[in-house]
Amino acid sequence: MLPFGIILIVAIIFIFLGVKIVPQQSAYVVERLGRYHAVLNPGLNLIIPFVDRLAYKHSLKEVAMDIAPQICITRDNTQINVDGVLYYQVTDAKMASYGAENYVAAISQLAQTTLRSEIGKLELDKTFEEREQLNRAVIGVLDTAAVTWGVKVLRYEIKDITPPAAILHAMQAQITAEREKRALIAKSEGERQEQINIADGERQASIKRSEGERQAMINRAEGEAKAILAVAEANAKGIKAVGESLIGSGGDAAANLKIAERYIEAFEELARVGNTLIVPSTLSDISGTVASIMSVIRGVESKPVAPRPAKA
Repeated sequence: MLPFGIILIVAIIFIFLGVKIVPQQSAYVVERLGRYHAVLNPGLNLIIPFVDRLAYKHSLKEVAMDIAPQICITRDNTQINVDGVLYYQVTDAKMASYGAENYVAAISQLAQTTLRSEIGKLELDKTFEEREQLNRAVIGVLDTAAVTWGVKVLRYEIKDITPPAAILHAMQAQITAEREKRALIAKSEGERQEQINIADGERQASIKRSEGERQAMINRAEGEAKAILAVAEANAKGIKAVGESLIGSGGDAAANLKIAERYIEAFEELARVGNTLIVPSTLSDISGTVASIMSVIRGVESKPVAPRPAKA
């Protein structure tokens, strides 16, 4: 029999070589006698020493990989320098071990060639605008190819696109001209809106003035109409009062007296303001008129005056 010490040493060696602890988010590929045997999951795992060996160790975490800068030629034959970053994750440890000799280099090379191909389809100006489209195109090609490599391409981002210095200067001049154009357009639009506002204000003011003048004319017309109506009503009342006086006792004599007085006043006024005297066609008419006036005056004076009623 072997000594106990030798057995203990052999047991310790077997335990040390046969017990494998796999960290979280990691996967170990085990080969038995040179052939694929199993994938060890995170935790405690046992293998047969000297028969099994750990051939590959993979991290299942998401990995960010820089894609080396490269010169790309656009559709309008402009050279630009492009670099990016690729995010991938190992999803199948077996395929990642045996699908490609070096899946990292394969992904990097495929990303570069795909990017050159996609940029060659676009003009220079579009390369700055279509970054999202370029990213999706690269991801689509890589994801299809990386299935056999046990890798999942999560996303691709273009970090920088650098055109030549002459192109940069021309683009800067174009941007400056475009900004000046927008400033001029904005200024002209502001002046146009200002003129529109002024014209609209003047129109509104003119409408208000015309409405005010119209209302003033209506008010004056209504006032004049009311004044004419008041004068007409006063004349009507005066005429009515005169008519009632003529109907009563002594009305004829009073009317004749009034007419005679106005007749005399008219001749007196003509004599005062001019040197022309208007007389009747025959002198006998003058004496007849004077006689008629005097008879009216005497008739009025001869009538007794009715006594006024005494106040209570």
